[in-house]
Amino acid sequence: MFPKNFLWGGAFAANQVEGAYDEDGKGLSTADIFPRGDRKSGGVFKRNYEQIIEASKDKDASLYPKRRGIDFYHRYKDDIALFAQMGFKALRFSFSWSRIFPNGDEEKPNEKGIAFYKDLIGELKKHDITPIITLSHFEMPLHLVLEYNGWTDRKMIGFFLRYAKTMVDVFHDDIKYWITFNEIDATLHIPLIGAGLIEEKTDDLEQSKYQALHHQFVASSLFTEYVHKNYPGLMVGCMSTKNLKYPATCKPEDCMQWLKETQMDCACTDVQVFGEYPYVFKKMWEEKGITLDISKEDEVILKENTVDFVSFSYYASLVTSAEGSKKEKTSANLLVGEKNPYLKQTPWGWQIDPVGLRFSLNQMYDRYKLPMFVAENGMGTIDVLDHETVNDDYRIDYLRSHIQEMGKAIEDGVPVFGYTYWGCIDCISASTSEMSKRYGFIYVDQDDEGKGTLKRYPKKSFYWYKKAIASNGKDLY
Repeated sequence: MFPKNFLWGGAFAANQVEGAYDEDGKGLSTADIFPRGDRKSGGVFKRNYEQIIEASKDKDASLYPKRRGIDFYHRYKDDIALFAQMGFKALRFSFSWSRIFPNGDEEKPNEKGIAFYKDLIGELKKHDITPIITLSHFEMPLHLVLEYNGWTDRKMIGFFLRYAKTMVDVFHDDIKYWITFNEIDATLHIPLIGAGLIEEKTDDLEQSKYQALHHQFVASSLFTEYVHKNYPGLMVGCMSTKNLKYPATCKPEDCMQWLKETQMDCACTDVQVFGEYPYVFKKMWEEKGITLDISKEDEVILKENTVDFVSFSYYASLVTSAEGSKKEKTSANLLVGEKNPYLKQTPWGWQIDPVGLRFSLNQMYDRYKLPMFVAENGMGTIDVLDHETVNDDYRIDYLRSHIQEMGKAIEDGVPVFGYTYWGCIDCISASTSEMSKRYGFIYVDQDDEGKGTLKRYPKKSFYWYKKAIASNGKDLY
């Protein structure tokens, strides 16, 4: 079912696990300014300018959960040993940009930050775990937000390249797979998180979001060019949110709505695979009166430096129709859409659709004809520690069904080379900065207020995933 060298593993972001937000020269990042919310709030992705300034001056780390994470910065050796015990073949994680360039616009990097990642990657190599790197995962130096309004400023391309080139120059012998931006489409949905864009500092929000996204596309392509020229054995991939939707009925109007939304769902990946903007983007810009600063040189850069593989996050699916405003709604990662009556859902309202993973892999491979990598997939829910473990059969059921469907996609002919389950160890939630939304195979003793011993406890799913990996996906029971 699965290729011999399939990369089984897990994934997380630096800002959700590391902590140590002010140690060894690290600067503040956008992740460090968000307070804790809850599932009823729908996330706390928005901060106005005054709130950002207030948070940047506030030294009370207890109010900002991503500043503490789960203390991976000091406990990474023990955590990696647990990953190795599960049999991980790969770990997808991110570098913290502000740990390398604290303000983002310095000429030289912070050597202590580089030293930390050298030690971390050395520990992974010791356990034969392949590192898969994301360069920008929902955080950037806060100084770049306040000084330049993030990616709206073209100078950001140069700042990012200095950081990205620094890291690939250091780690080209140790890291084969590089992803430039996590869920790059987030710039359009949550612009402060995705691109460091402060709304009240922006004259035209729609215009600015797409200009910022364009600068990210160019930066990604220039990094790809640099890697292909200097380190031809490495692979650079793109990563987007797979916002899978189904038409509510076979009514032509519903199918037309589905087609339009599917085209927009694929649009960001289209740019990075085909090297040009799809017509749906151009038509939408025309309708909204958006005129971007795109030079002829930019167009050449995008066209000549496309990615080597496609990766995406997949958690849930939605439904769409021509009369969407009248239908019951639910959420799925970055989007809200119509509820599917045929599916169950998590306590956070994300509908569980394993067949959708097979659907997505086939749909995207048919479109892009590149190797596919499932960078994120998982179930966030409430876990209860019981006698030093968590009996999370619900997570095992989720995993089993999704891995089975991924296996079917491989049998369909889709070249999937890896699967990294999201939040393989409990971490701070991206959207609400709470701890109670848990994904991991490993329970971390910390509550939403940061109280707890931080002791790690393997859950029942830990041993199940170990067996699944050891059998290369054959033993799922």
